[in-house]
Amino acid sequence: MRHLLIAALLGLFAIPALAEVVADVPPPMPTEDTPPKVESVPEVRIIEKKDATITEYRLRGKLYQVKVTPKVGKPYYLIDPTGKGEFVRSDIVDNIAVPTWVLFEF
Repeated sequence: MRHLLIAALLGLFAIPALAEVVADVPPPMPTEDTPPKVESVPEVRIIEKKDATITEYRLRGKLYQVKVTPKVGKPYYLIDPTGKGEFVRSDIVDNIAVPTWVLFEF
């Protein structure tokens, strides 16, 4: 009984030391087979024309907004609110909400 009590007390003091050893091991490096993370940052492409500057905004390769800045006049926006490729003209953009989630992808 006495040996069992001594072994139990030694075990209690050894547990924190073992936990420190386990914590010092670095996590494994990711393999190259993992797919790349989906970027949620829009791609911006600026096209300079003779009479205007066109700025295209794309998310995952899909065009969702175009800003047209003519040399003379106020800039305006063409926005695709539904994601179907049908653009609507708007003179100002207040709170544009771009869907950043994907339900299905083919």
